[in-house]
Amino acid sequence: MKKSLRINEYKALAYRLALAFLFYGLARLLFVLYNLKLVKVHSLGEWMSLQYHGLTFDTTAILYVNSLFIVFSLFPTGRNSKAGYQKRLKILYFLTNLIAYATNFIDFIYYRFNFGRSTRASVDVLENESNKSALFFNFLLHYWHVFLLFILLSWCWVYLYKKVTVKEQPIGNPWLYGVFSLVGFCLVTVLSIGGIRGDFEKSTRPINLLDASRFVKEPAHADVILNTPFALIRTWDANDFQKFDFMPQKEVDALIHPIKKYAYNKPEKPNIVLFILESYGREYSGAFNKGTTIPDFKSYTPFIDSLANHSLIFTNGYANGHKSIHGMSSILAGIPSFREAFTSSPYPKQKIESLVSTLKGMGYDTSFFHGAPNGSMGFLGFGNILGFDHYYGKTEYNNDADFDGVWGIWDEPFFQYMKRTLDGKKQPFMSTLFSVTSHEPYQIPEKYQGKFPKGTVNIHQCVGYTDYALKRFFQEARKQAWYQNTIFVMVADHSNTIAYDEYRKEFNLNTVPILFFSPNHKWVGSSAQLAQQIDIYPTILDMIGYQKPFRSWGRSLVHETDVQPFVIKYSSNQYVFMYDNYICCFDGQQVTGLYHASDRAMKNNCIKQAGSELPKIEKLLKAYLQDYMHRVIDKKLGSEQ
Repeated sequence: MKKSLRINEYKALAYRLALAFLFYGLARLLFVLYNLKLVKVHSLGEWMSLQYHGLTFDTTAILYVNSLFIVFSLFPTGRNSKAGYQKRLKILYFLTNLIAYATNFIDFIYYRFNFGRSTRASVDVLENESNKSALFFNFLLHYWHVFLLFILLSWCWVYLYKKVTVKEQPIGNPWLYGVFSLVGFCLVTVLSIGGIRGDFEKSTRPINLLDASRFVKEPAHADVILNTPFALIRTWDANDFQKFDFMPQKEVDALIHPIKKYAYNKPEKPNIVLFILESYGREYSGAFNKGTTIPDFKSYTPFIDSLANHSLIFTNGYANGHKSIHGMSSILAGIPSFREAFTSSPYPKQKIESLVSTLKGMGYDTSFFHGAPNGSMGFLGFGNILGFDHYYGKTEYNNDADFDGVWGIWDEPFFQYMKRTLDGKKQPFMSTLFSVTSHEPYQIPEKYQGKFPKGTVNIHQCVGYTDYALKRFFQEARKQAWYQNTIFVMVADHSNTIAYDEYRKEFNLNTVPILFFSPNHKWVGSSAQLAQQIDIYPTILDMIGYQKPFRSWGRSLVHETDVQPFVIKYSSNQYVFMYDNYICCFDGQQVTGLYHASDRAMKNNCIKQAGSELPKIEKLLKAYLQDYMHRVIDKKLGSEQ
């Protein structure tokens, strides 16, 4: 009878699935150890709680990944216990599990740049890279210890798998074998559906990334509870662009004024040169940290610091996304990215009013420079949508002697290439350069080894090198006639490796410098008011006296005093909104947290003590989200709609 009931096969299946839970738990521990400075766990009890809640998300991922393995393990073929069948099961088990498991190890490192578990959007970014193999082998070379850990744990997993085997045996009573197999298969199927959903409640939806935030007090702990296979699976076919209908559109328009028209300045046509600096976090520059209380603070940008003395700078600036392509859409088109990048959504192929389109309408020549292989990061595709007249990449540079071997042309020679190209252009022109070198693997040209301080984290010498490249650009540019009639703008796409605890605080994870420089010193000063990437587009139009209506969710940083400063972004699977001395967290349905603006670590949720401030902040946030989703989905990203 025992042979017919297949007890040993069910025991083996349970053991093999239990092994997956064991190794997912080990991966969670390693994730924390690799990112201790970002996801601090304060006690053993807190760790056990995170691990416990993580089991729900591990269950979903493990059951998804092992669905075929479970089916072939239990489906009554009459041959399940044979050695050949078990060998094929073993191959299927490790082929699926180890591929999924490896994604956790990628986030041991990637998390410190992305501040979140990898999702489908992360994969979409890689699709635009022509040098995927080089990037992969570079990752293995620089983070060999992660690869070694994966091999070691995989070997242990295989070793433990072999400890429990299914011995070949006849099926016994065919009728009993069939009935028990059918009942067992149906029971496991029902349990698996519940495990994949997260519960058996008909009224609830399957768990997703947001649900991890239900169990934590510190937002970053949600990423500990999650695992990367779960994050990838749940976002693979998800379309996070869904319309919100919180209020009538008239109320939205009255609250946020999405269509703007400035008349503060006399119309002018200065050249616009915009530097988007790769991974150039605000913490690296002394000019943006004056009066800091950070112990032993050190600046790695002597040129930017000197330029800031003659510029208009914003020392409380934030990115509206976590990736380079997020920065491009936020800065040039004033379109932030939340959970899913706007550029990776189904909606970027539409007419978009932007800095490019408005200046082209004024007769500007528009160009985009990026020293990586053409198409890298998705910049060429999105640049074509925005309507740049010219794209200058590694192909146009046409000299691989200056190729860094991984990402693109070194910053110094490519900046000079941009300067020479601008020398030959008719004014007015608008040109954007997206730098390359201050990027993992954090290399600088051999001839500059030892010239720049290596600092305390691996990006510091690259920051110094790019700062030097900027210095060389300005040294040569100021010799040209077009220089005096130009507004220069500097901003980062996002932050990167963090050296100081102040910038590890949850709200400060993605801070950026924002600088406007005009050789005629028209715009000078330092402001600590809130600023964000989506403010740059309207600020430039204000500075040049643009007179027509245009669409903007940001605000002019120089004249628009009727709109109170704010920052909107997406972090730890929630919309995060700083306004009026508060930080508000919203999961798309309800407010989940309210923190005082001084609590940048977002540790003390004061939502239960909130007074009249909360309804006002919540309504304003909802207005921005509603207008954003409606305009993106309905393809109304212009002022005429």
